[in-house]
Amino acid sequence: MTGAPVEQGELLRGLAAKRAVLLGETHDVAEIHRWQLQVTTCLHLLQPRLAVGFEMFPRRLQGALDAWVDGAFTTQEFLEACEWRSVWGFDPELYLPLLHFCRQQRVPMIALNCRRALVTEVGRDGWDGIPEAERDGLTPSSPAQPAHREWLFGLVDGKRIGGAASAADPGFDRFVRAQQAWDRAFACNIERALAEDRATLVVGIIGRGHLEYGYGTPFQLADLGVNDVAVLLPNEEPTLRVQPDRKRADAIFRLDRPEPPSSLRSTPPGRISA
Repeated sequence: MTGAPVEQGELLRGLAAKRAVLLGETHDVAEIHRWQLQVTTCLHLLQPRLAVGFEMFPRRLQGALDAWVDGAFTTQEFLEACEWRSVWGFDPELYLPLLHFCRQQRVPMIALNCRRALVTEVGRDGWDGIPEAERDGLTPSSPAQPAHREWLFGLVDGKRIGGAASAADPGFDRFVRAQQAWDRAFACNIERALAEDRATLVVGIIGRGHLEYGYGTPFQLADLGVNDVAVLLPNEEPTLRVQPDRKRADAIFRLDRPEPPSSLRSTPPGRISA
């Protein structure tokens, strides 16, 4: 990423040939969700064999997503069937336009998340401490790169987590392992959708903290052999600071913010996603 403007049509045509395009979000910002819908719509026109994967849903709810796309449920019935308030809790109005787009266009929806307790268990015990039958169909994550640990440490003020003195401190391991459990879940479920030929291209709706600088989910996808991946991020600042030695994303879209973030959230986030 150089910071130079790119013609949107040319960019999207190139993205449509990828295996996965990951759209980072800040969960409570409406304009980002509008942007995700715009990009997904354009990519669907260019690549009709497209699926949309959602961080918001654990795998156990895949049946509810399939039924919704097939035309079952009213909107309220779907929110109840997918346990929206307990498994996610952000204002559903932010997500409904994209959810309705998938239903109207019969675009497969893929549940990317794992059972919530697995993240806690991996953080506490590591992957070796989890019986294979209880891993929710996931494989162990590839260990975080030192640069990823440093970035996470700065992002969350790591000194307050486990008394860690630095990113390399073993006291920070539990937090890193927990974040990687989410990273690996999203990657495994994207890879599974591609392997099962549910789509030629998977668009991932994922918190930007799992995507920036190629850490997190992109790194885990590469470990699974899915390399033709692009990360797109929104930017609400008037200027963009380019780091020539670091690639934050494949492209960054400049967005305005017409209204403040939504304040509705029924359950604590429990992760670094946005």
